[in-house]
Amino acid sequence: MGANGRKSIFITGAASGMGRETARLFAGKGWFVGGFDVNDAGLAALRDELGPDNCLVRRLDVTDREDYRLALEAFAQTTGGAMDILYNNAGIGRGGPFADQPFEDVLAVVNVNLVGVLIGIHTALPLLKATPGSMCFTTSSSSATFGMPGIAVYSATKHAVKGLSEALSVEFKAYGVKVADVLPGLIDTPILPPGAVENAPKEGPFRAIPPMEVAKVVWEAYHSDKLHWYVPPELIELDKAATLTPEAVRDQFAAGQTILKVDAADAG
Repeated sequence: MGANGRKSIFITGAASGMGRETARLFAGKGWFVGGFDVNDAGLAALRDELGPDNCLVRRLDVTDREDYRLALEAFAQTTGGAMDILYNNAGIGRGGPFADQPFEDVLAVVNVNLVGVLIGIHTALPLLKATPGSMCFTTSSSSATFGMPGIAVYSATKHAVKGLSEALSVEFKAYGVKVADVLPGLIDTPILPPGAVENAPKEGPFRAIPPMEVAKVVWEAYHSDKLHWYVPPELIELDKAATLTPEAVRDQFAAGQTILKVDAADAG
């Protein structure tokens, strides 16, 4: 049936976690959802849940520019060439000391978390420009507040995403396209290693947060002019501290006082 005039959102990493919860939230509010992922089983389950009249699901490797173009083409055919929100959510987390990481893992994280975002925004921009009030939204991370040991490359890609969002928020004003990002902390999703949620603090900025809280932020961001969204909100204090006193934050991490002790990054 297609979107039939409904607002539409294109979500990468939609088969699980924050992407899946965002798809559920927006579909519940009457939006047409494009769900894209490399997880075929998760996509099939999402289609069954939302109903084929309310979504388009398709396998997508965000690092493959031609595959991305074809996915956008299929989405545009169902929405009449409109895209109200591009949600760049797909990401992978491979942790461990940088010196011990296989360089193939380093490149994989960069390609999915940064290059995939660049491909998506660059390729989808014509659809965003053609849609009044559209938004380009991207998942950054709490690891973009200060470079976090144990997930150095992941953290670097999320710093890049945050900076990209800031720059494009200025550039895209000329097109009437809003830009924002979310910096999640520890989100309870399948990407986390076993025991991460159980061993997380029960309170504070690195407590475990349900992925629906991020989905709610995507909705709020669409109706706001705010640039950076922190989940939970207390993470903004770490961002401020990292900016004003980076040496103090560095020394705290070196002393093991604020390090998030998980093997992989959060889902954001």
